[in-house]
Amino acid sequence: MPLIIPGNVASATASTGYDVANSCLFNKGGTAYMHKTLSAGNRRTWTFSTWFKRISLGTQVTFGVVQTSTGDNNIMAMQIRADNKLEVWDYAGGTTAAIVTNRLFRDTSAWYHVCVAADTTDGTANNRLRLYINGTEERGVGGYATDTMPSQNLDFNINQNTKVLKFGAYDGGSVGSPADFYFAETVFIDGTQYAASDFGEFNEDSPTIWQPKDVSELTFGTNGFYLDYEDSSNLGNDVNGGTDLTEVALAATDQSPDSPTNNWCVMNHLDNYFQGSTFSEGSLQVVMDTSGVESYNTSTFAVSTGKWYCEVKYSAASSKTITGVASELSKAIGTVLANEEYTWGYEGENGNAKNDGNGVSYGDSYTTNDIISIALDLDNNKVYFAKNGTWQNSGDPESGATGTGAAHSVTAAASTRDGVYYFGSGKRHSDSVTSQWNFGYPSFTISSGNTDGNGYGNFEYAVPSGYYALCTKNLAEEG
Repeated sequence: MPLIIPGNVASATASTGYDVANSCLFNKGGTAYMHKTLSAGNRRTWTFSTWFKRISLGTQVTFGVVQTSTGDNNIMAMQIRADNKLEVWDYAGGTTAAIVTNRLFRDTSAWYHVCVAADTTDGTANNRLRLYINGTEERGVGGYATDTMPSQNLDFNINQNTKVLKFGAYDGGSVGSPADFYFAETVFIDGTQYAASDFGEFNEDSPTIWQPKDVSELTFGTNGFYLDYEDSSNLGNDVNGGTDLTEVALAATDQSPDSPTNNWCVMNHLDNYFQGSTFSEGSLQVVMDTSGVESYNTSTFAVSTGKWYCEVKYSAASSKTITGVASELSKAIGTVLANEEYTWGYEGENGNAKNDGNGVSYGDSYTTNDIISIALDLDNNKVYFAKNGTWQNSGDPESGATGTGAAHSVTAAASTRDGVYYFGSGKRHSDSVTSQWNFGYPSFTISSGNTDGNGYGNFEYAVPSGYYALCTKNLAEEG
């Protein structure tokens, strides 16, 4: 069976009658957000719900809606802090309500569902501001590091007439703490305090798996909206029929198939202790700096069976670039891809195929702007590489056990250190390397579009027959 680094990603492999087709990438580097001017709404009773997948760690980022009264410093905001705790707070000359989780949100492979539900008319204080994570109220699970409930009948700084509501950015007059997430199924409700169960449900066959459900029949109220991100030409489209949100620094290319019902592979922030690489473009672009660290970065998904395909473009390469697969996460400075026993690579410098420090003549060298395809066959334990669409060494990934032109015969996954294989790239010496990955939706511009046999993915080059993109729907069927 394939392995996915732990998180709420299991929701994407569960069978469900409701499918979420798309998400929207809010990339912190692009200061993307949406906004709309509100009418007078219900400031005491409201609900916000969204699914999100993190991109960066260690910086404060806005995950929810924010509204301020410009000039008087009054604000209601939802954000994940630099310490990776989630915070919801309201301020009007002083803190009027605040909750900060003990739980840390630092899994960049996982889709989380968050529901914030307010009703200050409730006579029970703890019911006035409720936070649900993946279907369960946080108060009864992780509890709160800060727990300041609003007073009865408090008017939050939300749903104020003529005031601008922002989604994905902080502060009324500027773009502060911009979001750095994939968002899916984003809902704001004016006038009703809903529970998480109105937006999702536990899978009937796997009761620990939380999955989305249809929200179109909910009552949205005066200022409510529903964003499903299915119209790439209008990502701020309110499917409920209200006024659309205005998009800032968002384009059609920010629509993604990565969703809570079909999670896609990205590069792994948590395997970055030694490298100190920088991640962007939805965790699909990785910059290894010139610090002299010799190591490699790996994918969030790892596989043990089946046939898998991906592409990587080097927008900045060096002669010391290495592309390949590894059976283990990077474990120390100086751990070079293809210099270890269970890591196999294709070297940019000389085109050699290399394993355990031993290189043999294989293919062409490659450099900046070249696209390298990786075809990993774990049914026959072979790995193949292509440069700009040409399989090196006259390789034939469809040749099965024959392994025609394979770069390597790899050790069966069960006999390796981790029992799985990750995709990755690295370097030797102090050169800077920038890799742009395409596990099925590209982080770089492509001139053609090719899917796998199941219809998933958008690749520059044809996917060999029997090979599949790295998404959880494929993992469930083909792994």
